[in-house]
Amino acid sequence: MDIDMDVNTYQYKGKQTLVYTNNSPDVLNKVFYHLYFNAFQPGSEMDVRSRNIPDPDGRVGDRISKLNPDEIGYIKVSSLKQNGEILKHETVGTVLEVDLATPIQPGERVTFNMDFEAQVPVQIRRSGRNNNEGVALSMAQWYPKLAEYDFEGWHADPYIGREFHGVWGNFDVKLTLDKNYIVGGTGYLQNPNQIGYGYETGTVSRPNTDKLTWHYVAPNVHDFTWAADPNYIHDTAQVPNGPLLHFLYKSTMPREKLENWKNLQPKAVELMQFFSNNVGQYPYKQYSVIQGGDGGMEYGMCTLILGEGTFDGLFGVTAHEMGHSWFQFILASNELRHSWMDEGFTEYIGTLAESHIFNKDFEDLSKRVYGAYIYLAKSGKEQPQTTHSDRYNFNQAYSISAYYKGYVFLKQLAYVIGQENQEKTIKQYFNDFSFKHPRPIDFIRTAEKISGLELDWYLIDWTQTTNTIDYAVKSIEGNSITMERIGLMPMPIDVTVTYVDGTSEDFYIPLQIMRGEKPTAATILKDWAWAHPTYSFETPKTIKSVEIDPKGLMADLNRQNNKK
Repeated sequence: MDIDMDVNTYQYKGKQTLVYTNNSPDVLNKVFYHLYFNAFQPGSEMDVRSRNIPDPDGRVGDRISKLNPDEIGYIKVSSLKQNGEILKHETVGTVLEVDLATPIQPGERVTFNMDFEAQVPVQIRRSGRNNNEGVALSMAQWYPKLAEYDFEGWHADPYIGREFHGVWGNFDVKLTLDKNYIVGGTGYLQNPNQIGYGYETGTVSRPNTDKLTWHYVAPNVHDFTWAADPNYIHDTAQVPNGPLLHFLYKSTMPREKLENWKNLQPKAVELMQFFSNNVGQYPYKQYSVIQGGDGGMEYGMCTLILGEGTFDGLFGVTAHEMGHSWFQFILASNELRHSWMDEGFTEYIGTLAESHIFNKDFEDLSKRVYGAYIYLAKSGKEQPQTTHSDRYNFNQAYSISAYYKGYVFLKQLAYVIGQENQEKTIKQYFNDFSFKHPRPIDFIRTAEKISGLELDWYLIDWTQTTNTIDYAVKSIEGNSITMERIGLMPMPIDVTVTYVDGTSEDFYIPLQIMRGEKPTAATILKDWAWAHPTYSFETPKTIKSVEIDPKGLMADLNRQNNKK
């Protein structure tokens, strides 16, 4: 792409040459492009949905409906050709519908040439100009982006407010804009000398021209994002045996905020090392943390985040968004259909990293996450995690389901299959499915292969239903215990029995449909078949008390009946 940006009008013109290979076994008669900036117009689906959902995102609210013509976002395609032949196309909201001149055969490669013009909206959500912290340009979802086609068909979803899905490709982008602006984002800068910018050192010696062209190359990514501002400070930090980290933030912030950004940098190095060691090696040569978002959002080789909060806030959002490089960007699960696979797993690994770096109790940090999920499960607002991200009735239900219930899925899996097996599963999943758009079944099958256990029930009940976990100690008589399953979701059970003589013993009750047991030092009892609502067993000594799941690793909705 060749882009020419006018920083005074916030309008830009672009030329895009896209070489597309049909890797599917199907003949394609149409293609679709995302035109995300069209969401920021009065009457758009994002605008209408925000004004009708019971709990609108405070960053959006009714702001889109009040945008003036020079404040809206748009992408207008003026010309589109397939192998030189002009194509018919129609803009429908945030999607460009294209009729092909010639069907694309399986394995065939075609070239699309496009001319377009666009306007950067006032920043409302993720992208835009002049955000609340004064960042000039946050350029995310800013270009006509070809939709993904796979075994499920086209993924030409409108942009209503949630997440994304994209096609892997190699990007070669030239950004021409005012010479006073500093740029950061996806990819590797190809021409630091031509723009007079020592990009690895942050030094600037600009040529005597009105505009400069920043040339970036980004191999094997599914998106390209950038941000620019005339007041960016640019720092770098090298991760040992890893990528170069870039930090771009405004020099006009108060001194204590600037100190936060300096203090963040060594911690960001530790984050990169933690994720690479505990998930898999980061495959790119750079990663950029850029002040420019309305919170935080993950992109290829970079994140755009708010920059003026507390240090704890700055670290927390950086940990989460950097973690997304693994559980979204490199794996690239479909965020619209399986948001919990990226948000929940990222929340988990980011919190685990925080506990490691700052020597915090991970179990204690996880309590609030379990609590949030249990609140949702009891609220009557929960929908299955298979719900399309845009189809949740409440924003809060989406957030808790994606971030917290997804976190609990991964955390609780360690209870089901054992901590060591869970850790091995995460690494094997990343190793096997990087750059492959994995689905939920891919993750759970990995866990099955690692653990040797049947786990389809766990995936189904937790993600495809709103079934809940509730096990109780029903009665104790001498050395006999009876427990009951009250919730619909099955689980294997850890039980600790304390005897009247002051000693205690751990027992493990396997779930029959798991067809095996997790590694455990506890006394293993006979299987509990799910259809049986109660389960009884006897102990060798007289019982004083019994507690189910004493470590609190299950998301049991009523822990009051876990102990007797």
